[in-house]
Amino acid sequence: MPRSKKGKRGSSKPGVKNGMKGESGASDDEMTSDVLSHYSSASESTSVLEDNTGGEQVDEQTAQEETEDKLKQCMEYVMDKSAKTRLAGLESLRQAFSSRLLYEFLTERRLTLSDSLERSIKKGGGEEQSAAATVFALLCIQLGGGDEAEEGFKMLRPILTAILIDNSASIAARQSCARALAMCCYVSAAEEGEDLIKSMTLLESIFMSSYPNREGNLPTPKPGMPGLHCAALQAWSLLVTLCPASRLTVLLDHHLPKLQVCLQSSDVNYRIAVGETIALLVELGRDLDQQFEVEDDESLRRCLKSLATDGNKHRAKNDRRKQRSIFREVLHYIESDDFTEERIRFGVESVYIDSWMRRRMYDSFKEIMESGVRHHLQFNPLLRDIFGLGPPLILDAAVKANKISRFEKHLFNSAAFKARTKQRNKVRDKRADVM
Repeated sequence: MPRSKKGKRGSSKPGVKNGMKGESGASDDEMTSDVLSHYSSASESTSVLEDNTGGEQVDEQTAQEETEDKLKQCMEYVMDKSAKTRLAGLESLRQAFSSRLLYEFLTERRLTLSDSLERSIKKGGGEEQSAAATVFALLCIQLGGGDEAEEGFKMLRPILTAILIDNSASIAARQSCARALAMCCYVSAAEEGEDLIKSMTLLESIFMSSYPNREGNLPTPKPGMPGLHCAALQAWSLLVTLCPASRLTVLLDHHLPKLQVCLQSSDVNYRIAVGETIALLVELGRDLDQQFEVEDDESLRRCLKSLATDGNKHRAKNDRRKQRSIFREVLHYIESDDFTEERIRFGVESVYIDSWMRRRMYDSFKEIMESGVRHHLQFNPLLRDIFGLGPPLILDAAVKANKISRFEKHLFNSAAFKARTKQRNKVRDKRADVM
C-alpha cells in the first residue's frame, strides 16, 4: 500500500465527518474504448467485498490480467512515433488512472512511464504536453505521495517549470503544467519547505502579471492569458494551504490588496478564481488571528456586493448566474465568517466541505481526476488521509444487500424529477398570473 502523507492542513480539522448509510486512428479509438470498458467493469465489481466463490476469484484474476495487459499496451503507445497514437495512449492512461487504484502495477513501472511522459512534455505538441502533464499528476496521486512520487516529482519538475514559463508554449499545456506542478508538490514534496516555496514563487510569477500597475490600472490581457492566470492562481492557492504561519503573514499582506483590484478583471472565470482566493486567504488569516481584518474592508464589501448582484446584459446569462452564486458565498463569508457547507457523497460515505480550504483541496483533485475523484475518495489511502476519512471501509454482504440497485435509483430519480417539474410549473403559472 502507498505511504500516506501526514501533516496536511485540514486533514485533522474539527468538524470533518464521515457519513455512513496504434497503427491507425480507428485502432487508437478502439484501444481507448476497450481499456475504459475493462476499467469500468473492474471498478464496479471490486467496489465492495463479496462472498467469493472459486469461479468468481478466477474471473476477477482474469479481468485484472486483461486490464494490466491493456495498460502495458497503452504505455507502449505513449512511446510510439505517431503523435496521434501517443495522444490516444495518454488519454487511455488518464482515464484508467482516474477510475481505479493501480499502486502495485505503477510502482514497478514508474520509471519507464516517467521517462515516456518526460519525452511527451519536452517534444510533443501542445495537446500532447497537456495530456502528459495531467497523467503525471495522476501518477503521483496513484503512488500515494511516498518516496516514489517524490522521486518522480524531482525528475519532472524542471520540465514542467520550463513549459510553464515558456511564452511560446500553448496555453493549454501551460495550464496543465501549472496544475500538475502544484498537485505533485502537494502530494509528494509538501514536507520539503524549499520545494514548496520554489513552486509557489514560480506560480506567482505567472498570475502576478495580471496585477495592477503602479497607477493602479489592470493591464490589458493577451488572448488566452486569463485562463493561464486562473490556473496558476488556483494552483498557488492549493499550496498556500500548506504554508507555515510566518510565511502566510507575508503572503496576506502582499497579495490581498492586489487581488482586490483584480476583482475588476474583464474575464469572469478569473474574477471568480480571485474571489475564491480572497475568501481562502481571509479564512487562513482568521485562523491565525481571530481579529484579522482586510485592508480597506468597506471597499472590498462594496465590490463583492456589486459582483453578487451583477445584472449587466453585455455578460452571458450563464456567466452572470455563476458569478452571482460564487460572490454571494464569498460576501456571506466575509461579512459573517460563515461558510456554506457542502456534502459530497461516495459509496456509503460522505465528505463535508466545510471551509474554503477544503473546497480548494477538493476542487484541485477534481480538476485532475474529474468524476474519478469519488472512487479515489472511497479507496485511495492518500485522499482519505488528506480529507480525514480514515482507512478504506470494508463492507460486508449485509451492508451491500441494503444498497438499492442502479435501476431502483433510476426509478427514484425519475419520480423525483417529475415531481420537481410539476412543482416548478405551478410556480411558473403563479408568476404568469401575477404578470
